[in-house]
Amino acid sequence: MRINKFIASCGVASRRKAEQFITEGLVKVNNKVVTSLAFDIDETKDVVTLNDQKISLASEYVYYMLNKPKGYVTTMSDEKNRKSIIDLIGNIDNRVYPVGRLDYESEGLLFLTNDGDLTHKLTHPKFGIQKKYIVKIEGPTKESELAVLRAGVVIDGVRYSKCKAELLSFENNISRIQITLTEGKNREIRKMFEAINREVIFLKRIEMAGIKLGGLKRGEIRKLSVYEVDWLKQLVSKVK
Repeated sequence: MRINKFIASCGVASRRKAEQFITEGLVKVNNKVVTSLAFDIDETKDVVTLNDQKISLASEYVYYMLNKPKGYVTTMSDEKNRKSIIDLIGNIDNRVYPVGRLDYESEGLLFLTNDGDLTHKLTHPKFGIQKKYIVKIEGPTKESELAVLRAGVVIDGVRYSKCKAELLSFENNISRIQITLTEGKNREIRKMFEAINREVIFLKRIEMAGIKLGGLKRGEIRKLSVYEVDWLKQLVSKVK
């Protein structure tokens, strides 16, 4: 097994982050530093450490959904000492990691698991996993503005993928818009609206990979059902 896939499969990091750990010299195999992403290991015999801490494949995979509130970082620790989702999931026995991210000011559906392979597939752009969000902005929204978002905006020379954008309602001077994406760039939706000179005042993920947040309250967590886990695995298995 490739070393980066092994680290991700252990659930300690995404495959991209695992590659960063490797190139930074933080990974050892049988007490020798490995910096090659092409390095193969025998997961049944080799001893792999990250920051001198032994890591291994999970004996049991677990899958959760969290309704992340605004005012929490998605990372497990924060250099600014802000509240982290770790404060909300302390009662989970297994060590789990978020699937993708929601920024500090955003809320909504966040999957958590120690299944690194599934995490990789749910977050890698080639799998085209759909994510739906509710966005609120002040003032009316023109159809021409939504058309710009649908076509894919260019921000700092980077082209953002096309998306679905639908105006759901306009009440009390607030436009409520549903955005559907298959990408996951950092602060993507906020940057998209900045590109049309609009500021997001509320952002909530309500669905990912066909699984809806439903009635889960802010800050609450629940296990995914067997059906939901099977659905996710079947969904990503269709992409080669």
